[in-house]
Amino acid sequence: MDLGLRGKNALVTGASRGIGLGIARSLAAEGANVAVSSRSEEAIQAAAAEVGGRGYVHDSSDLDGAAALVDRVQADVGPLDVLVTNTGGPAPAPDSLSIPRARWTAAYTELVLAPLSLIEPAAGGMRQRGYGRVVNVSSSSVREPIPGLMLSSAHRAGMLAAFKALARELAGDGVTVNTLLPGRIATDRIAEIYGSLDDAERVAADAIPAGRLGRVEEMGAAAAFLCSEPAGYVTGVSLLVDGGLTQSV
Repeated sequence: MDLGLRGKNALVTGASRGIGLGIARSLAAEGANVAVSSRSEEAIQAAAAEVGGRGYVHDSSDLDGAAALVDRVQADVGPLDVLVTNTGGPAPAPDSLSIPRARWTAAYTELVLAPLSLIEPAAGGMRQRGYGRVVNVSSSSVREPIPGLMLSSAHRAGMLAAFKALARELAGDGVTVNTLLPGRIATDRIAEIYGSLDDAERVAADAIPAGRLGRVEEMGAAAAFLCSEPAGYVTGVSLLVDGGLTQSV
């Protein structure tokens, strides 16, 4: 299938490693002009070199710098056709009721305000041109909260509702707004939560119907479809990529 991404201009945030880098690889493989961003200059330039794109330093907590990032990318690469908002998420907290208020505020900034601060400046041009693809990388925790991940579960669920509202507002202008819900994907974050990737794989073998962790390449493939021309009638969707782990309907 031709995904119609050749020559499209894309920005993927949080793309120095893990799921973000996997998505950037997939978009680049389809012929898109890919810009990637993260907090680390060294890491993001290495990622940009790998995908044949441009790297930008941006901290997702810098809400005031989001519009400037979009402006820089569009000046260098061209008008954005695709925006993928991705972030790793807050650290686990075993006792949900003891989480300091400052951590709640930081998580809200990272998981809700940060994506919206990028979408706002990017969506205007997309609407004017009558074409755009926006994808947020969230978590399967919005369907079934994960023990110890209260901050992620609560705020990502709020962002899912925001995307549903945005999808209705932007659909008439040719802009789709969708969400990816990764389950247990083999990344550094999963290693942090479970202690190591080997430990996570052992848990996955028993707990996940597919019998294994997901791969970042599989996340990349799902994202590439949602960003594609053929997915123009798919909007407001939250797509699970979790090997059958989530049981809720």
